[in-house]
Amino acid sequence: MELINYPCKEQWPALLQRPALDTTHLFDLVSEVIRRVQQGGDEALFELEERFDRVKLTSLTVSPEEYTQAESLVSEELKAAIRMAKHHIELFHAAQQFESKRIIPTPGVVCWQKAVPIQRVGLYVPGGTAPLFSTVLMLAVPATIAGCESIVLCTPPNGEGKVHPAILFAARLAGVHQVFKVGGAQAIAAMAYGTRSIPAAYKLFGPGNQYVTAAKQLVGMHQVAIDMPAGPSEVAVLADETAHARLIAADLLSQAEHGADSQALLITTSQTLQQAVALEVERQQEQLPRCQLVAGALAHSKLIVVHDMEEAIALVNAYAPEHLIIQTADYAAVAERIVNAGSVFLGNYTPESAGDYASGTNHTLPTNGYARAFSGVNLDSFIRKITFQEISRQGLQTLAPAIEQMAAAEQLEAHRRAVTLRLAKNP
Repeated sequence: MELINYPCKEQWPALLQRPALDTTHLFDLVSEVIRRVQQGGDEALFELEERFDRVKLTSLTVSPEEYTQAESLVSEELKAAIRMAKHHIELFHAAQQFESKRIIPTPGVVCWQKAVPIQRVGLYVPGGTAPLFSTVLMLAVPATIAGCESIVLCTPPNGEGKVHPAILFAARLAGVHQVFKVGGAQAIAAMAYGTRSIPAAYKLFGPGNQYVTAAKQLVGMHQVAIDMPAGPSEVAVLADETAHARLIAADLLSQAEHGADSQALLITTSQTLQQAVALEVERQQEQLPRCQLVAGALAHSKLIVVHDMEEAIALVNAYAPEHLIIQTADYAAVAERIVNAGSVFLGNYTPESAGDYASGTNHTLPTNGYARAFSGVNLDSFIRKITFQEISRQGLQTLAPAIEQMAAAEQLEAHRRAVTLRLAKNP
């Protein structure tokens, strides 16, 4: 990891650059995959799965027998852990349910909103270097609470044409209606446009590799919505001299093991802590089985010392991290001043992995600085709010002068007449 001491503000933009991949160079290849799925449907998916996932499938759909077999393959201990995580995620997201209020801005005018679930959603769950069954819970649980009528999930099969059993167990537990053995850009295309087997969705969710990201960007420019822009995962740790170097190193490494393109930052006011963390990272790294991936991520990760907490908070807000861990003596006060972050973890006993799995908050979060403008996945991600209004004659009479004046000023005569005719004696 690179050690950086007291950078000036002019250095911040270069200092905070991500190792994010530019997916635009993949657009031609991914566009061809999407075109093939649009034209060839299921047959194209069978061919693409054989080409990219190296598996010859006879069916894209996970069968009832495969669910039953998967359940028998998941240990009781892991089932209990998944059930606990699902319960906490359920509690947290159920508390986000929208309460409609009727507003009367003036007598005779009533306005309100109604929350309506997105009817058909598609979830993508990677199955490459790690089977992310936790992501199934993070996406399917709020979709179920929202009341989505169709929840479908695509995930790549293994070489034997099977989906990881923990993914299937989590999918059934969380309320997924159908699971399909399709990965990569072809899965995104299938859920976006539909095939004989896979129904088209109105909105797509979930992380993935650069090909999946490029596919989501491309289909998102047409009739299907996507959850948010996505890039490699990242964490920033904000710490002072009271923090524990061993814990910080563990947090940085837990992020680094996501992949070689991940990034981990320490922003601290203590040079002593910086040095101690550097030693701890080196020591703990040797004990990790995914050490090659970790080494790749650490190559573009940094341990940064700044002059004071004011500067540290400003640097964090400039970075807008996906995950932010705050280990300072006054972490509650510091947290109040954070305005750009996806999810924040406070104190010595709140590792990022708690939010990744079981505390209840969602781990599908904005990366690459998008936390300045985007929220992580939440219940609102799966609903739309439709506005309603009802106006009496008295109410329209009150509004009419303002409407007519504004319509005339914008030179929209039909707008003005839609009011005037209603209030005429013989409309």
